[in-house]
Amino acid sequence: MYRAGVDIGSLTAKAVIMNSAGTGAEAIFSKAIVFTGYDAARAGWRALQEALEAVGVERKDLASVVSTGYGRAKLEGADATFTEILCHGKGAFFLDDRTRTVIDIGGQDSKVIALGPDGKVTNFSMNEKCAAGTGRFLEVMAHAMQVELKDFGKLALSASQSARISSMCTVFAESEVVSHIASGKPREEIIAGIHEAIAARVSAMARQVGVSDLVMMTGGVALNVGMVKALEEKLGHEILVHPDAQFTGALGAALLA
Repeated sequence: MYRAGVDIGSLTAKAVIMNSAGTGAEAIFSKAIVFTGYDAARAGWRALQEALEAVGVERKDLASVVSTGYGRAKLEGADATFTEILCHGKGAFFLDDRTRTVIDIGGQDSKVIALGPDGKVTNFSMNEKCAAGTGRFLEVMAHAMQVELKDFGKLALSASQSARISSMCTVFAESEVVSHIASGKPREEIIAGIHEAIAARVSAMARQVGVSDLVMMTGGVALNVGMVKALEEKLGHEILVHPDAQFTGALGAALLA
């Protein structure tokens, strides 16, 4: 009756358990999230175990387990593995079947996915060669600004203008941030500039794929209101962020299970 999806990302591992007897949102039976840390496989199983314990279900009750994410191959005992592209597309379409463009800014990569009317992936673009335009870039910049990551996006929204961050290389961008700090630029303006720089990188990827409504943002960075706003301005499209945005990859994996 139950099937599970586990999304092992570079920062967090998510698990979603679905009930085959349910339909729509009722089919999402349980979910859990933990920090990945050093041992990706352990994090994946810990997330799954927490999701199972939350509803009093045991591992033997699961008909199938599918893994995704950068650590998907490390989840021993999984029945199958699928790419994040497929899982985020599947999960986003399940959450809203009007979705035609999916933007996922993950911890170590960013993706833009085009979906057809049937929810199948028709095209995608992915940045996986450097930290630019990723959640890791945001982490490094938040650390440089001595701001909690959870407050980063709100501070970006409070700026009346943004400081220019011309380099998308994490190392050089951090040097630019330090220079802005030394010159007395307001913190909020520097943070707004950081969000703008990432939005410019991701929107360039999106234009390669083609952007069509409805646009949905998935993954943990979707919780960053400043990032969502910066992307909306660059793309000229409103972006939907579902309450389960962070679990979209795991949800897609559970659907495939």
